[in-house]
Amino acid sequence: MNLKMPDSTYIAGTCNIGEKEIRRRQFVAVIGLFLSISSFIAMIVTSAPRGARFGIFIPLMITAIGYVQSRSKFCLAYGFAGTFNFGKLGDLSRVSDPVSKAADRANALKILAKSFVLAFIATVVVLVLPL
Repeated sequence: MNLKMPDSTYIAGTCNIGEKEIRRRQFVAVIGLFLSISSFIAMIVTSAPRGARFGIFIPLMITAIGYVQSRSKFCLAYGFAGTFNFGKLGDLSRVSDPVSKAADRANALKILAKSFVLAFIATVVVLVLPL
């Protein structure tokens, strides 16, 4: 028996975006990945100093945020703002319940922390590569 919840229902602290918004986060992750790879290639081709590799953290963070949000079905910005969207892009609804807002903010902080850890680990890998 499949009791899967529909992907079009707001669940405080768990799900605040629908399919269109999820696709948008996936696109952000792909853009971030492209920027990360192209930055890394540019660093290698130009023989940039090893310290310059720290700069790859920003595009890796973009990648990680897009990825974690799309997998979580939760937008951290919407979580901090107390909003959600399951309809047309940009068509936001407000969360009115203070307990739900608190749950959303807590999840937004978790997503931010997960993204930071992923980007940090990937940055360390780039730093230690013997290139």
